[in-house]
Amino acid sequence: MNVAVVDNGGQWTHKEWRILTYLGCNAEIISNTTSLSDLEKFEALVLSGGAPRIGTESDSLGLTSEYLNSETWPILGICVGHQYMAAHFGGGAGPATIPEFGEATLTVKKNGWLLSNLPSEFKVWESHNDEVTKLPDSFNILASSKDCSIQVMEHESLPYAGVQFHPEVEHSEYGAEIFTNFLEKAAIYNKSR
Repeated sequence: MNVAVVDNGGQWTHKEWRILTYLGCNAEIISNTTSLSDLEKFEALVLSGGAPRIGTESDSLGLTSEYLNSETWPILGICVGHQYMAAHFGGGAGPATIPEFGEATLTVKKNGWLLSNLPSEFKVWESHNDEVTKLPDSFNILASSKDCSIQVMEHESLPYAGVQFHPEVEHSEYGAEIFTNFLEKAAIYNKSR
């Protein structure tokens, strides 16, 4: 599968590329200003984490709204990609009441397709000052942590999901499984079109 990692300036964007390559994808890191016409060869998108703060002057996520509106690609948003997805669909993102850095325990409320076959609780690695503050319509909360109520969300019908933590980091348990679940959903979606 050809997968684009949309680079939002995250410190671990290369790790997202690496895990996708390890899982057998033809992965490529691209700028978040890449036009829709230049994405035709890709079958799925991963919106990386990064420095932009949603809804502020430093919000520089380029053409992300066009990616989300097109319903062309399955999309996994990570950290700021997750926040942007929430804000785009009418939810909210802003400063976290308690920013999270380092290890946190994820509590799964509903597995959905993204967390399929994962345990009800596992450790993940966090690095965020902002978070999703309001769940958008048509999304479900799949998991939370002690200090962040919307750690994982998933669209009810589209192959869109977002995670606040960093599954690409080796300290996050089941990171490869989360990426695998996303790729399996992407393959099913692409075959059905």
